[in-house]
Amino acid sequence: QVQLVESGGGLVQAGESLRLSCAASGSIFSANTMGWYRQAPGKQRELVALIISASGRTTHYADSLKGRFTISRDNAKNTVYLQMNSLKSEDTAVYFCNLHEILRGVDHWGQGTQVTVSS
Repeated sequence: QVQLVESGGGLVQAGESLRLSCAASGSIFSANTMGWYRQAPGKQRELVALIISASGRTTHYADSLKGRFTISRDNAKNTVYLQMNSLKSEDTAVYFCNLHEILRGVDHWGQGTQVTVSS
C-alpha cells in the first residue's frame, strides 16, 4: 500500500506564497511520477504540475501556472513539494498529491489539502 500525506495548505492573501508537501510511504516503486492536481468548487480536478524523472529534472506544468508554481522532489525523503508564488484568488482549491506507478499503471492519491486565497 502507498500512503500520501499532504501538508502546507492554508489561508493566504493574494500575492503571497505557500509551499505544499506530500510525503509518500509504503511500497513505493522507483519508477513513478509524482504530481499535484487541484479541484475548485464545482469544477473538475485539473493537473497542476508533474515531476516525471527520478532526478527531478523533468517536469510538466499546466500552461496557466508556469512561472508561478514550482514542483520539486526529495527522493531520500520520498517527498514532493509544490512552491506556489504570487497566489491569486483563482488558485483557491483543494490540492491533491498523486503518485503514478508507471509499471503497474496504478494511481495513488492523498486526502487533499485546502488552499484558500483571499483577494
